[in-house]
Amino acid sequence: MTETTLPTVEAGAFRKAMAHLASSVHLVTTDGPGGRAGFTASSVCSVSDAPPTLLVCINRTSSAYAAVSANAALCVNTLSGEQAAIAGAFGGRTPMDERFAAGAWGVLSTGAPVLEGALTAFDCRIVARHAVGSHDVLFCEVVDLSEPAGQQGLVYAGRRYHTLPVAVAPPHPAAV
Repeated sequence: MTETTLPTVEAGAFRKAMAHLASSVHLVTTDGPGGRAGFTASSVCSVSDAPPTLLVCINRTSSAYAAVSANAALCVNTLSGEQAAIAGAFGGRTPMDERFAAGAWGVLSTGAPVLEGALTAFDCRIVARHAVGSHDVLFCEVVDLSEPAGQQGLVYAGRRYHTLPVAVAPPHPAAV
């Protein structure tokens, strides 16, 4: 079989297409020898439930990159609909101390910052790192969870934040 050369997609066209995808909004936070830092991310997904593992992507030009690279743990804080302003603070060029001043914080097992009032938080230890293009892909084993809070989710689509009401599932027919 001969290898064919496939066309490449221009970065701007790719970003424009990706803007049409709706994604949950997360604050990825870390603390440790590399310092305390955080960034807004929509590039988070589940990898496995045995062991519970998330995939998190971080751009190597991010202001949080040095801290995330030096630390062994992070927390993925999934934001509620009421937290769009804090998402904006963590997504811009806001200095790190000002980012963290925008919310109230606690910790779970790893010591990474956990945002009070987040829909949920996944406290993780980083178990693998892989460079892909402009980003590092982090595989993060979940070691602790926060109690769920908030009633609405925050999603990012069309280059804007949107609030998504949480639907209440109808009772299972067997339970009626």
